[in-house]
Amino acid sequence: MKIAKPNVKQSILGGLIALLLISIGFFSFTRNKEKAREENIKAALKEAYDKFKTLKGGKNADYIPYLAKVDSNFYGIVIVTTDGKVYPIGETKYEFGIESISKVFTLAQALQEKGGKVIMDSIGANATGLPFNSIQAIEIEGQQPQNPFVNAGAIATVSLLDPKNNQEVKWAKVQKNFNRFAGRELKVIDELYKSEAATDQHNEAIALLLKSYNKLYDNPDIALDVYTKQCSFGVNAKDLAVMAATLANDGVNPLTKEKVVDSKHIPQILAIMSTAGLYETTGDWMFKVGLPSKSGVGGGIISVVPGQMGVAVFAPPLDKAGNSVKAQKTIEFLSDKLKLNLFAARK
Repeated sequence: MKIAKPNVKQSILGGLIALLLISIGFFSFTRNKEKAREENIKAALKEAYDKFKTLKGGKNADYIPYLAKVDSNFYGIVIVTTDGKVYPIGETKYEFGIESISKVFTLAQALQEKGGKVIMDSIGANATGLPFNSIQAIEIEGQQPQNPFVNAGAIATVSLLDPKNNQEVKWAKVQKNFNRFAGRELKVIDELYKSEAATDQHNEAIALLLKSYNKLYDNPDIALDVYTKQCSFGVNAKDLAVMAATLANDGVNPLTKEKVVDSKHIPQILAIMSTAGLYETTGDWMFKVGLPSKSGVGGGIISVVPGQMGVAVFAPPLDKAGNSVKAQKTIEFLSDKLKLNLFAARK
């Protein structure tokens, strides 16, 4: 009896065909899954926009004249995923004042330059439970700022940045850092900057008080002016979503692919966003939404979903704490609809 020899070539070819079919099937499954995710995001954005675009409540910040004049009906939402996909709806091109959202990215720069221990020792990381511009908080909490997101802490953070006593170089480094986060060149809104500088007496008092307690680490005039100028950067909702997505993407800008901040600092930044991002209402926010976030009195709020996306909403009317009313409702809705809450179990 003659035993047939196996055809080696046919066996290899059959194996390759099987492998190809498996690969095609896996690619098709992955692509279908990605497409379903994209459709879910788009549907959630449209539902949120339609649900809240006519929502009333709150008012523009009126203690800074420029902000009082911004159209209170502006409303835009952008999601940027960590793989670089951009999902916009509404007014997403208008450039508004970044305001206190800027504090997140100056903190990132300070962490890069000085490390977490210096931030903890020089400024702190605890919530104050008081308004963002409180002088009382400095006195109550051991004569130091407590965290980098209240005005005192933000001014102190700027004062930590290198170099000292050289405003031009310090500002150039701050501007470069913001541009890297946004993936484009950001410009200061000159009218806003002048409006803020003309009404900055409270922050001047904070800077001088910190200096008297040896908690300001550069010339007070330099620290205050750089801080005021960084709050006057003009950004649109897409810019903020890209900046938030950079934090979500382990410090890598998802559009430019540039590593902007070291991975080890991301948890530190997100921790402070989770305890002080919406000022004295941050606890309520985390209870309802469960996302590290930061607001600004220009009407923006960013939220970070680690490993997934950055979310940004722009709507100028604010609540009494200085947080956009419409943006809060929008992100709360999206967190629930897209199951983004970091404290919820994933199934």
